[in-house]
Amino acid sequence: MDSEKKPTHRPRCRQLMGVRVISTGSYVPSTVLDNNHLHAMLGFDSDWIVKRTGILERRHAAPHEATSDLCIEAANRCLKKAGVEAKDIDLLVLGTFTPDMSFPSTASIIQDRLGLVCPAIEVEAACAGFMYALITAASYIVSGASDMALVIGGDTNSRILNPNDIKTFPLFGDGAGAVLLTRGRPDQGILSYSMGSDGAGGMLLCRESGGSRMPPKPEHLVEGKHFMYMDGRAVFRWAVDILCDTIQDVLNYSNLQPNDVDLYIPHQANIRIINASIDVLKIPRSKVFNNLDKYGNTSAGSIPLALDEAFTEGRVKDGNLIVMSGFGAGLVWGTALMRW
Repeated sequence: MDSEKKPTHRPRCRQLMGVRVISTGSYVPSTVLDNNHLHAMLGFDSDWIVKRTGILERRHAAPHEATSDLCIEAANRCLKKAGVEAKDIDLLVLGTFTPDMSFPSTASIIQDRLGLVCPAIEVEAACAGFMYALITAASYIVSGASDMALVIGGDTNSRILNPNDIKTFPLFGDGAGAVLLTRGRPDQGILSYSMGSDGAGGMLLCRESGGSRMPPKPEHLVEGKHFMYMDGRAVFRWAVDILCDTIQDVLNYSNLQPNDVDLYIPHQANIRIINASIDVLKIPRSKVFNNLDKYGNTSAGSIPLALDEAFTEGRVKDGNLIVMSGFGAGLVWGTALMRW
């Protein structure tokens, strides 16, 4: 990308009313890697990562755990809270970019293990994966194609990170979250959302080896092409802009001001990205939910994990206005203003 900012063309905002979230659930692995552990492993000052990202620790999946395992645990907790049985679910939508395998889809694996009798849709939108899944499921609910949808976001980032890369390895963790979505009052639902893609920046954050363009070969392992690559500075600048701009977009569409919103739940990528955006919009930091310090960037698991914790803490109540925003590799984004 040029150092000079290019004009951004975003799809127009849209609306999906008459849907509501009735339950949330989340799961993170038990293995904790704090900054002192990474200091011993990679040899950098443990305070450095805190100053640059706000992350104190992150979770890594055990050797026997895959993305489906994290998602199933989150889903079971979500269903248990709601008192809903598998037979009541008529749609599963999963957001992930670290599937168990290329195929079958991880969504199908989860559908089978949960005992669901329904379609299982999988979307790949990296760190915006949950928002893509949520908006997709809401569309099914509004159209009448679904009565109750299980929406999951989860990733096992530790499996695609280069453990020797100081620029990426400390940033990411593993985790999953789930919500149950069903019909709501006419005034409930997604008042406005902005969802889009800027594929011109795709190679700024990618994993080159493993697909049909570059099938895995032994030399790719030597070159590290099977690991995540990120142009940190360029992605940082884009993320600040897209978070700020799309929050403003959804507020403008609904004729609301930043202070009208009760809680903001941004993708937990980097505290400097979050703070830079909300400061431009003059959003009080007390209205922004953060759990980045405990989990790092869990990609598609980020927003539903934060949403579940916000519910548990009593920060999401009936009638509240909530803004959620995911952004990441693609480059893609999904930002929604939702009334509970």
